[in-house]
Amino acid sequence: MKTHSLEVQSFIDSQRFSPYQWRILILCFLVVAADGFDTAAVGFIAPSLLGEWGITRAALGPVMSAALVGLGIGALAAGPAADRIGRKAVLVLSVFFFGVWSLASAHASSIESLTAWRFLTGLGLGAAMPNAVTLMSEYAPARIRGVAVNAMFCGFSVGLSIGGLSAAWLIPHFGWQSVLVTGGVGPLVLAALLVALLPESAHFMVVRKRPAERIARVLRRISSDPRLDDSARIHFVAADTKAATEKTSAVSLIVSRPYRFGTAMLWLAYFTGLMIYYLLTNWLPTLFKDAGFTAQGAALTTSLFPLGGILGNLCLGWVMDRTNPRRVNACAYVVSAALVLVIGSGVSDRVWLAVLIFLTGTAVTSAVTSMSALAAAFYPTQGRATGVAWMLGVGRMGAVAGAMTGGVMMSMGLPFGAVFMLLAVPAFVAALALFALGGMRMPGFEPALAEKAVSTVE
Repeated sequence: MKTHSLEVQSFIDSQRFSPYQWRILILCFLVVAADGFDTAAVGFIAPSLLGEWGITRAALGPVMSAALVGLGIGALAAGPAADRIGRKAVLVLSVFFFGVWSLASAHASSIESLTAWRFLTGLGLGAAMPNAVTLMSEYAPARIRGVAVNAMFCGFSVGLSIGGLSAAWLIPHFGWQSVLVTGGVGPLVLAALLVALLPESAHFMVVRKRPAERIARVLRRISSDPRLDDSARIHFVAADTKAATEKTSAVSLIVSRPYRFGTAMLWLAYFTGLMIYYLLTNWLPTLFKDAGFTAQGAALTTSLFPLGGILGNLCLGWVMDRTNPRRVNACAYVVSAALVLVIGSGVSDRVWLAVLIFLTGTAVTSAVTSMSALAAAFYPTQGRATGVAWMLGVGRMGAVAGAMTGGVMMSMGLPFGAVFMLLAVPAFVAALALFALGGMRMPGFEPALAEKAVSTVE
């Protein structure tokens, strides 16, 4: 019986973005939104914890960084697991468990117990994010991959904004615990939806030699291409599997000679980017309150920071699909540095300050979230989940550094402007790391010609 080969990515690249891919995008968007909501939770309940438990601001540092440490460990473990057992399985389990542990956090009665539960919540969050990125990048056509992945990441900004808006209403009515309860119930419902509606990655199934009918069934949801009608005669292939042999582990692949320098630069840029992002996300409400804002005003003004990321993510992703993605992202970090310097120089008008916070959120959020699209495009299928996850995991140490540094700055009594001025340093470091990547190829941003999807008779 004659068979024909079909390269999965070239096939996806040659099709329009189908309703089925929109479903994947929406589900991954919701996963990232749940992550964003949870990230916002501790920052917005922090002022309540200070008053109710009578603790110092420095004591909140471990609470804020506990989930971030868990995020790093969870990401490091989830990447290799997803490259071995599948993106969907790890994603569903991670969403389920961070929902359970968020609910447990709501019942914490001491700083120690809250820290422990936040660490466990972080393990689930850390495993969820890289698999959502990987799955979305593997189902997005190369010509719109930057936009698709960044649109998915808009969920993080939406989650952060919803976290701020809901916290402003929930805490006065039901207490700080209600924010964590909300952040736990949502992921449990989402986990059930993922089980029922989310497919496994077609790329992963090809690499792991899953039955051709199972792969064809998923691809038929994207396109009614007649070549998929007789799956018994199709040999599915993934072009990027040539980058490594099956005996090469995913971890070995991402630190091998062709990828080593790029891996280091991606880690450095993401580390410093998250240092800025999480310092502002966790400590802006407290900074604004110290500057004379009411608790509600601080929460609402802070919500402008992630809201700006929604616009930035879409615009930056669109540009990344059309020109050199590394330089685009590096320029976003340069703009971020310029904006925090402007804020740090002193802005007395609150309306103008709110505009600058929105613009800073636009630049910082889009720069940080676009790093995942860069990583997904940089690594081949066998190591993609690990490459993305390890960048996120190592980068989360920057998030920990940001949260802890914010606590130190608060305890030192540094003025509002000085905090922002210092954030320009890591922004410039991130930009330099991406510029240092130079001309290294990003195959994921090089759209395959549609004719490569044409079958070849064996």
